[in-house]
Amino acid sequence: MSHLPLSRRTALRGFAAIGGALGLGAAACSPEESVGAGRSTAPGRTPSEEAARRLGAEWESHARTFMSWPALASVWGEDLPYVREDIARIARAVGEYEAVVMAARPDQLAAAQRACGSQVEVVPMAVDDLWARDTVPVFVEDAGKVTGIDFSFNGWGNKQEHTNDAQVGRKLLARYAVPREAAPLVAEGGSFESDGQGTLLITESSIVNANRNPGKSRDRIEDELVETLGVEKVVWLAGVRGEDITDAHVDSLVRFTAPGVVLLDQAHPSTPPDSWSRSADQARAVLSKATDARGRRFEIVDLPQPDLDRITGEGDDFVSTYANFYVANDSVFMPEFGDRKADARAKAILQEHFPKRDVVQVQIDTIASGGGGIHCSTHDQPGKPAA
Repeated sequence: MSHLPLSRRTALRGFAAIGGALGLGAAACSPEESVGAGRSTAPGRTPSEEAARRLGAEWESHARTFMSWPALASVWGEDLPYVREDIARIARAVGEYEAVVMAARPDQLAAAQRACGSQVEVVPMAVDDLWARDTVPVFVEDAGKVTGIDFSFNGWGNKQEHTNDAQVGRKLLARYAVPREAAPLVAEGGSFESDGQGTLLITESSIVNANRNPGKSRDRIEDELVETLGVEKVVWLAGVRGEDITDAHVDSLVRFTAPGVVLLDQAHPSTPPDSWSRSADQARAVLSKATDARGRRFEIVDLPQPDLDRITGEGDDFVSTYANFYVANDSVFMPEFGDRKADARAKAILQEHFPKRDVVQVQIDTIASGGGGIHCSTHDQPGKPAA
């Protein structure tokens, strides 16, 4: 049974403790302005300049996967040992396919190493929580060289303790001798979904938001994203404001499997309509009319959720999307929720779209009850695998 005080989906865990009421849901433009694709380029940049910088796709070669060892009992309560079991399970699974680096507090280093096994490199670093997707920099390629873009993690708008996690980007880049660039805006890695060919999918709720980028319009943020990430076209999805701690990251909603092809989260038929299913409906409406950076129409494939009456996890805020999968070298990692029929169907869909990769199911009930998934817990660094 989960003993989490509050979940990420609830969005208020630790908010009161930090103090101060932030304007959740306050945006720089209206909902009517939030729908649709953005402009193709930022002002002042030529196509050749944009081509010099590139945000790759997750299915490209990885040098390593970064993860973080959850540190705070104040966040996870009695579930802390169980979420650590989930994190270790993911690390061991991914470690069969590529190098895994686990950042852990020095006083928790030995325990993390025992749990993860010798195949995982556990490094001493002050961290707060497990969400490496959001705390580790977003890696871009500049003329073939990797640069880490530090998006100044602020606890998803100061909703959770993040004193140490705010420094993870700077410290990791220094440790691995990767050049660092400070982004001109606040965002998290889970906000971005790239096809590797210039197209960026993003939810407006997670970035055009006063809790990250006060006073900035969507157009200004789009210009900064194009400039910073080297993308050519931004496709904006509305998302959901103020109902989970991330303000609805795109990586639990819609994911590329190839340029022009996306998997879209789809609620189980037994689930009553809510803000999350309406968000998926809105995303479908946008994507069905949009084109990518190369002018292609999107092929949209449903990725149905499990029956919540058949899953092994529990909690009203359990995140049951299969869309939060992680693509690693020669592999794809997806959650196993316990609804055998739905788990098998989702695995078959992912296998169809990644036919040359092993699709590995991992049990993550505590992470899911805390509002996240496998993708939230991992962060890829592009490059050639270590010899």
